[in-house]
Amino acid sequence: MIGLISATAAGAAARDRLAAAWPDRTRVYEGPVGEAVRAAFAECDRLVCFLATGAVVRLVAPLLGDKASDPGVVCVDEGGRFAVSLVGGHGGGANELARQVGELLGAEPVVTTATDAVGVPGLDTLGLPVEGDVAGVTRALLDGEPVALDAEVPWPLPPLPFAGQGAHTVRLTDRADPPAGGEVLLRPPSLVVGVGASRGAPADEVLDLVEGALRDAGLSPRSVAALATVDAKRDEPGIVAAAARLGVPVLTYPAEELAKVQVPNPSDAPLGAVGTPSVAEAAALARGGELLVPKRKSARADGHAAMATCAVVRRPVRGRLAVVGLGPGARDLLTPRATAELRRASVLVGLDQYVDQIRDLLRPGTRVLESGLGAEEERARTAVAEARRGQAVALIGSGDAGVYAMASPALAEASDDIDVIGVPGVTAALAAGAILGAPLGHDHVSISLSDLHTPWEVIERRVRAAAEADIVVTFYNPRSRGRDWQLPKALAILAGHREPATPVGVVRNASRPDESSRLTTLASLDPATVDMMTVVTVGNTATREIAGRMVTPRGYRWQAPSTGGSATGAEEGAR
Repeated sequence: MIGLISATAAGAAARDRLAAAWPDRTRVYEGPVGEAVRAAFAECDRLVCFLATGAVVRLVAPLLGDKASDPGVVCVDEGGRFAVSLVGGHGGGANELARQVGELLGAEPVVTTATDAVGVPGLDTLGLPVEGDVAGVTRALLDGEPVALDAEVPWPLPPLPFAGQGAHTVRLTDRADPPAGGEVLLRPPSLVVGVGASRGAPADEVLDLVEGALRDAGLSPRSVAALATVDAKRDEPGIVAAAARLGVPVLTYPAEELAKVQVPNPSDAPLGAVGTPSVAEAAALARGGELLVPKRKSARADGHAAMATCAVVRRPVRGRLAVVGLGPGARDLLTPRATAELRRASVLVGLDQYVDQIRDLLRPGTRVLESGLGAEEERARTAVAEARRGQAVALIGSGDAGVYAMASPALAEASDDIDVIGVPGVTAALAAGAILGAPLGHDHVSISLSDLHTPWEVIERRVRAAAEADIVVTFYNPRSRGRDWQLPKALAILAGHREPATPVGVVRNASRPDESSRLTTLASLDPATVDMMTVVTVGNTATREIAGRMVTPRGYRWQAPSTGGSATGAEEGAR
């Protein structure tokens, strides 16, 4: 919850804008400012104070305890010009909150945290438990001193400017080693603990068993990702309570699925009780991995039979592949999500000319793997291979990466051993359509005229089907120096079903500095004026030119020009 505090009418107006925009995230604190700040500080995760920074400093200073638990505090000035991250920039989330508040109120976010200022992710912002000399190693990174990465357990990290070796080290490990001097330990969630339990097994017995198994194996409980068991035990109180105390979820699997998992220590007891010869080992190994601790039983001081078993597995690393659409070229048509993924990736794979478009957005330490035209399949294989090595990878393409771009070859190469995230982008057809007017107002289709990947016979059949169905057609890859006959052939097919005066829109380099566009007709278009940087949109029999714009009505009835030339029918909803 975000507490909102103000002292003046102007502050209250800005406060109320936040409250209206975030009704489920915010709570307004009225009354004397000092009392309001104290109450919000105790009750909320973050605060936005519409007060002078000096006043807020004096009010919160006596309340500060520990940076790991204090709420983040953001100040917004009386004029609403700045949103200042004052306290808890990383741990309290104030830096991100300042950016969000700034975006909503039109204020400039002010973030002074050193790592944010230079674009280096803070070691305490990576989403992993962290131990050791965080301040010293961070200072070394900021000062350009060599900091080595020792990845005992590979894990997808954002880019950091690591060196091969150095006096400081960041170690990715699930081992329960104490950090050495000049060292930071990052604890990846790499361990899964399989648990079996008799009905009524005490939570203390389950927890003691799990912690003892980890301790004896030299493993850190901070790297436990989940407790895993059979479906029949999903509500077993002892297992649920032990997971809650460890702060991890409980994963469950059907008995028939666990029965298929090969384990070193099967038993008849669980087979008769829940339908599988193994619970602890099979549940831990259900998604693969390395068995670090074979099945072991709990020990009871009262001499009674053990009521719990556990096994520990280091699960396979899952790399991360983000397939990112960059849009048609203009920076303001690159989506915020795409920007975030570019900054999150430690490895960027892409066509050299697309890499040049966004190189300035990459964080220090990003490894760039670029290649030229014609190497699409190689780039897809490279991106997937890097993700399988446990890297955080961004594979970029123009427009939308799923439209005539890199998503399909990458996903054809990938299997279910990596996480794949699709990031949509503004397509060339949409960018061109916005420039031309509204040519895609009704049913439309995009067809690539390049026969490098698709036989011309297939392309021709699709063009003919679109012509016969009276669908607006956008042609991608319409013409190159080596392919100069496909566009005239496609236009001739359309001309067999549409009038010569059918509007045709031609847009080159949509949204880029040298953008050009023109509106012509099916009979007048000269294919020689079209190249690979051009998108050609051919209207259907209802498409019209109105005030120099290309418009396809949403309905099948077209009102008379005296009514404004609008399409009939009510709005059907967002698309």
